[in-house]
Parts: sequence; structure tokens; C-alpha cells
Amino acid sequence: MSQTAGRKTKYSYREYECFPNDGFRHEIINGEHYMSLAPSTKHQKVSRKIHFQLYSQIEVAKKGEVYNAPTDVEPGPHDIVQPDIVVIAFEQLYIITPKKIKGIPSLVVEILSESNPRHDQVLKFEMHQRNGIPEYWIVDPDEETVQQYVLDGGRYVHKGSQHESIVANCMVDVVINLIDAWS
Repeated sequence: MSQTAGRKTKYSYREYECFPNDGFRHEIINGEHYMSLAPSTKHQKVSRKIHFQLYSQIEVAKKGEVYNAPTDVEPGPHDIVQPDIVVIAFEQLYIITPKKIKGIPSLVVEILSESNPRHDQVLKFEMHQRNGIPEYWIVDPDEETVQQYVLDGGRYVHKGSQHESIVANCMVDVVINLIDAWS
């Protein structure tokens, strides 16, 4: 839910740091403040299983680093989000600061929440596209699918709806077994 309707000044990281540590997930998208409840246990289970596979294939293999929420990602001056999973390729590790990821990660994974799936499907989709994030996955734990989007000419191209496995476009030899994530 937006907390800044009618507000003329856009929030930045400076204001974001002043938000309370109150158990809600706070994010800024295009300068507007959004809050959401903590994710469900089903959401967290799917996130953990996908994160583990990404970690095993990327971080252990020294291809990059993998972070899970809550990790602040600031792809632009008025966008601060906490994606469920973030992948940064080895050649981009310079965007990792002691407090946040400041720049464009290789891959962002969002797992739909029951309370507000539109937030990831529309609002964050448009924000990630606008900021030039090369690959975006939207995971639907209820439908047991992953929508894969890859940036092409500044626009996301839908690469399909995956149920059994998904091959990362941003790195070679990264294949996630989704059947394991659903169980």
C-alpha cells in the first residue's frame, strides 16, 4: 500500500533509513513508500529452496553472490526494494556495499505474496524494467510456476512459464530444479 499519495517530493535512501524497524517490509518504488506484511511460511519455504540451489550453483562455483531478503537493493535514486532473492555476477560485485546493493543486479527473484501479488507482477515489474535489471523471475508458489523475463532493448521479453526447471539467462550452467522447490 502506498503511503505517499499526493506527495510531491520523492523519497530516497536518506528517508528510507528513517523508517521504523517494525516488522513490516518497507520499500520505495519511484519515490513512493510501500509496506507489506511478513511473508507466509509457504513463501519462505519456496524462497529457501530456490535460494539454496542458486547459492550452490553460483556462489559455491565462484560465479557471483546470492542474497535473500531482507537485503536492500537500490537500483536507482528513488527505488529501494528488498527482493526475495538477488543474484550479482562476479564482474558486478563492486555494487555490493556494507549496507546495501547499490546498482543493477544480474537477476531478481520475487515470490508472490497472497496478500498483494500485483505488487510484484506490475509495480516491481515496471520498476525492474525501467532500471534495466537484465532478468526477473516471478515465482507463484500456489500455481507452482515461475515466469521468466529477460531484458531486450529496454523491455522485458517473457521467456515462458516454467514448472519443472528454469535455466538462468544471466549465467551459464545455472539450472534450478523447481519440482524440489514445490515439495
